[in-house]
Amino acid sequence: MVGPSRRLPRPVATERRRIADELRTFAVEGDSEWLRSYLGSPVPVLGVRAPQLRSVAKASARRLRNRPPEEARALVESLWAGKVFEEKVVAIELLNLPSVARNDLAWRLGNRWVDGATGWALSDSLAGGPIASSLAERPGRFAELLRWTRSKNLWRRRASTYALRPWLRSGELERPFRLLERLLGDPERWVQRAVGTWLRECWKRDRLRTERFLLREARRLAPVTITVATERATPGFREKLRRTNRRGRG
Repeated sequence: MVGPSRRLPRPVATERRRIADELRTFAVEGDSEWLRSYLGSPVPVLGVRAPQLRSVAKASARRLRNRPPEEARALVESLWAGKVFEEKVVAIELLNLPSVARNDLAWRLGNRWVDGATGWALSDSLAGGPIASSLAERPGRFAELLRWTRSKNLWRRRASTYALRPWLRSGELERPFRLLERLLGDPERWVQRAVGTWLRECWKRDRLRTERFLLREARRLAPVTITVATERATPGFREKLRRTNRRGRG
């Protein structure tokens, strides 16, 4: 389960083995293949529950507290290169903790990992966690986030939507609308669904503005985007949007 650790500093290798042992302790047998399919994981899944994953990460962060920052970086990089899903999730959880994500580490590693964060579970956890947190600290990186919408990698494009979390939390919708508009014609269903998810979040913040946006762009919306974006809208508005969409596609 654990990748090669010969080149890791001894304290890092020891910590990595400890995390691997803890994950094995929490593993649930029997549903691994179903979970791997459900999560879209590129690697095997042990079946460790989310609260336990967070607990493992927080315990590791406490043990790293007085260690050099280079050791924390070596640990999260080694975990991300691991052979099971849960190791990668612990890497993300560690990178989302302020005690680990120092000196812009979350952005630098998140930007490097995002193309390989395949499957919705890894992609959304990385983008909505460490990457979003680093954008909250440095909003000027929004221009780079816009460039992600033109990436050839569908998971980077999807990640650009989940990284919008800081602006939605603060109630600022200008930048989310600018980014989501760029993805309305995306051919990938995973991206189309993510666009719908974040338009739904915009709707929660400002229903009238979001409805105006949806009506204006109705002909460009994918059917799944409409379904997800209008989950909380009235049936009448949803049907009006779908009729306009069908006319545009016809």
